[in-house]
Amino acid sequence: MKPNRITPEPGQESVWDYPRPPRLEETTKHIRVIFNGIAIADTRRAKRVLETSHPPCYYIPPEDIKLEHLAKTGRKSFCEWKGMAGYADVVVGDKRAANAAWYYPQPTPEFSSIKDHVSFYASKMDACYVDDELVQSQPGDFYGGWITKDIVGPFKGEPGTMGW
Repeated sequence: MKPNRITPEPGQESVWDYPRPPRLEETTKHIRVIFNGIAIADTRRAKRVLETSHPPCYYIPPEDIKLEHLAKTGRKSFCEWKGMAGYADVVVGDKRAANAAWYYPQPTPEFSSIKDHVSFYASKMDACYVDDELVQSQPGDFYGGWITKDIVGPFKGEPGTMGW
């Protein structure tokens, strides 16, 4: 069952207009990730992945991340479009968020430009921002998308939406 698409207002995007397979695009929006009072990522050189029914995921270049706060884990997952993902805990001081970030060490050719870029689960961070707007995390945390006022759904991830 496909849900009713929310009609976007001017300046908004509907996730139901995003393509499948997903599209990768560059963005100059200011992306920040805060954990335990530290800005662990800060960039205007992120890339975003847009896929039908999902809010965007932002991939941050490693040069714009305080990598000393990432500890790779053994967790892996497979995306039919991007390939095999690895995960990292985010650690600042005595605070740890398990498997809170993911990356693609060897992405598929179509997504080669996100090699080693890192995306973060907003729900596991203290705050994530797009152009100074505090984002909401995608329901259910399976996909890790970031919801801002310029994105409308409904969004996949809540209970009962896996069949969309």
